[in-house]
Amino acid sequence: MIKSLEIYLVTDGNGKEAVEFYKNALNAELVSMTFYKEHVPECPKEREHLVLNAQLKIGHHRLMISDENPDFEYKHGYNMTACIIVDSIEEATTIYDRLAVGAKRIHMELQETFWSPAYANLEDKFGMMWQISTEIE
Repeated sequence: MIKSLEIYLVTDGNGKEAVEFYKNALNAELVSMTFYKEHVPECPKEREHLVLNAQLKIGHHRLMISDENPDFEYKHGYNMTACIIVDSIEEATTIYDRLAVGAKRIHMELQETFWSPAYANLEDKFGMMWQISTEIE
């Protein structure tokens, strides 16, 4: 079952500043913020400050923010995605298989990550950016 559909913002190396900005602008609560240096093995010094993932709570909604991976070019238009949060690997697989049909680009195939047992990132056939993330309680 889809638990929620959320907005995910990708910033250009200024993620921490963006988190503070949106926290204040939207009267949000900072739930968590992790940096590259906390999860990227042998993280280069110049990337330590980059936000890997931040989560803000706005009422019953969540806004997620991260800096673009410096190995990829930051592109306007690709800096905001819809994030589908599901409660099972099976649901993630079903949605991924459907959205991947005719996809323009698969940025990350459905796979286990340290934050999700089933995560994917893709651009569907209409050019819409999607993240699928599984949260099992």
